[in-house]
Formats: sequence, C-alpha cells, structure tokens
Amino acid sequence: MPTERITFTGHDGSDLAARLDLPEGPHLATALFAHCFTCSKDIPAARRIAARLAGKGIAVLRFDFTGLGHSGGEFGNTTFTTNIDDLHAAARYLEGRDMAPALLIGHSLGGAAVLKARAEIASVRAVVTLGAPSDPAHVLHNFSAALAQIEQDGVAKVDLGGRPFFISKAFIDDIADGKLARAIATLDAALLVLHAPRDETVSIDNATEIFVTAKHPKSFITLDNADHLISHPSDAEYAANLIAAWVGHYIDLTPPAPPPGAPGAPEGIVRISEADPDGFLQDIHSGPDHYAQADEPLAYGGTNRGMSPYGFISSGLGACTAMTIRMYARRKAWPLEHVSVDVSHAKIHAQDAEPGSKNRIDEFTRAIRLKGNLDDAQRARLMEIADKCPVHRTLEKGARVSTKLVG
Repeated sequence: MPTERITFTGHDGSDLAARLDLPEGPHLATALFAHCFTCSKDIPAARRIAARLAGKGIAVLRFDFTGLGHSGGEFGNTTFTTNIDDLHAAARYLEGRDMAPALLIGHSLGGAAVLKARAEIASVRAVVTLGAPSDPAHVLHNFSAALAQIEQDGVAKVDLGGRPFFISKAFIDDIADGKLARAIATLDAALLVLHAPRDETVSIDNATEIFVTAKHPKSFITLDNADHLISHPSDAEYAANLIAAWVGHYIDLTPPAPPPGAPGAPEGIVRISEADPDGFLQDIHSGPDHYAQADEPLAYGGTNRGMSPYGFISSGLGACTAMTIRMYARRKAWPLEHVSVDVSHAKIHAQDAEPGSKNRIDEFTRAIRLKGNLDDAQRARLMEIADKCPVHRTLEKGARVSTKLVG
C-alpha cells in the first residue's frame, strides 16, 4: 500500500500532518478519516482500516487535528467547531488533487465531527461512524473534575490517557452547543453506524440515538466485543470489511476497464502488496477484477485471514485439474456430473522419489472424485487427463523465476 506523507493548511493557518493511503490498483473512491478525541491519525484502528480500504480501491486521507500528533497549532486553542473546519480544509485539499471525498469516516468524537461537517462537503455520498457520541458534550466526562477550574480560570491542564492537555472554556462552551440532531436528520447521505455493545467509553445508547434520528438509507451494525479504540486487529479488520462491503451500495467501486493494448494494463498481472506490516497478511489483486488475501496460520505468526502461499499453489493445481477434466469430458459428451479435487502438500525426502538423493522436495497429492454414470474406461481416461493439466506439468518440470527491482 503506497502512503504519501503530506501537509495541508488547517483552520488557523497551521500545517496539519496527514497520510494519504493509496490503492495499489485503480483508485475507485476517496475517504476522509477523522480520529478520536486527543488521538492521532496513526492509532492502530485508523491505520488498519485505511489499509483495508486501500486494498479495496479506496484512497484514505487521515490527518492529525490542529495541535495533535504531528500537526502544528495549539490544542488548547481548538474547539469542536475548529475540528470541523479542519475537516473542511482536508476536503478542499483532496478536491484540489481531483480526489474529492465520497466517504467520511469518524471515530468517537471524530464521528460526531463528520456528521456535522458533511453539510459543507458536497461530494460526500456516504458517512460512517465508529463508537461516536450522539452529543459531542459526551467527552466532558473525561475531565469532569476540572470543569470548575476551567469555568473559573478559563483554562485547565488535564490528564487524558496519560498525556497532559490544556482544555479551554471556549472548548467547553462550543462543545456544549454542538448538538447533532439537526445535522443527522438532514445528513443527505447514506449512514453506517458501527458501535460495540460493550463500549465503556461511549455507550451504545448513543448509536441508537444517531440511528433513530437519521433518515434512510441507514444501517446499524454492532462490533461485538470490540473496545472503544477498536484496538484489536481482528475488530479493525472486521470494521474495515463491513465499511468496504456496505459503501459499494452507495458509491460506484467498479474498476475502470483498461484501454485495449494499453502498456502496463493490470490484466494479466497478479499484484501482491503487504496489508499488515506487523504480520504477514497480503492483498492480492489478479487483473482488474479479482481480489484475495494471503496469510500464514496462527502457529506461524500470522493471523489466518487468508490461504498460505502454498495453499494458493495447491488451489491452482486443484482448480486446473478440475477444469482440465471438465473440458475433456465436455468435449467427449461424457456424463460427468461433478468433479472435485482435494490437494495436500508436504515436504518429503527426495530419496523417496529419487533413490540416493539427500535433498527434500515438494510433494502434492491429489484425491479426485468423479460423479456421474461413467464406465471404468472413462474414469481411467479422465485420471490420465488429470496429469495433462498445465499447472501439473509446470510443477513437474519446474519453472524459471526472474526478478527485477522496479522501485
């Protein structure tokens, strides 16, 4: 997944730090991601969701709000309204690159912000909230003990997640006036509400209120046992896959057909790109139309979210075998009703196949089932045909792999 590190100008002229995660293949749509209160663009949930969406053709811009993460400016001078202004600035940046956002995604207070910001971003067709409060003032409970001091002195230093922040009275007053009911009722975009029933930071009652207030089209899906920060990789993966599947109903994610004969056209290319730098998960795009995932089992340090590389080799052999048998039976008009192939892979001592050899070789074992009113001669012939499968021949003869560095 290519990622650009960029900056753009925020609401007060400060430089805001951002990452633009881009698809390896065709760019089908753009999403704008707003992080949670006092978080950053680089929290695991944001990073993982952006990676999964990029793997499905959706570019994602995630940025640090003013005064947070690597962005300039003073957090103590920001409010809920300035967060919305920063979102508008991010949308203008994307528009300037001809990548106007069609999708807004907001996590926690960022979810409240995208609901409010949508009205001024005409390109948006869909909005997703993750663990969002129905009232931005919900965040006040994080520093309720300091509210009296803030009211008296105009500002107070509070501890949030082990980090010190200055919270101003302007922030308190602004967030208290940031009611969302009207913005939700007039959203004019498809809405997906994602929330965990056991969220101890923002209760699921907030999701219910957002969903009930919104007009159709709208969807509400629970994130099961996820925590508020969606910190577990499998929960972030689940949320990302839900978003990608859902948004296709409201945003056209059909890959454009490459022009005939165009150099470098993706047809005929299998592109593999790392999806999780902390593990082994890989995105696989075969030409413009087909997508899969590769991974390693849990026992080998993977997350078991896709077939192993040898699993793909085995599946290629099995699929080619079944296709070759079907092609021959169809040409002969034989009554083959169904064919299935089980393939297993193992490393064996070469001496088992080649007496005297001390090397180890790969052995693929096929178990073929043929269903239909076939006589013994026909079954025997189809088993012979199985050995003529092109992938079988490639594996038996071996292949040459040439490699070049392109970037």
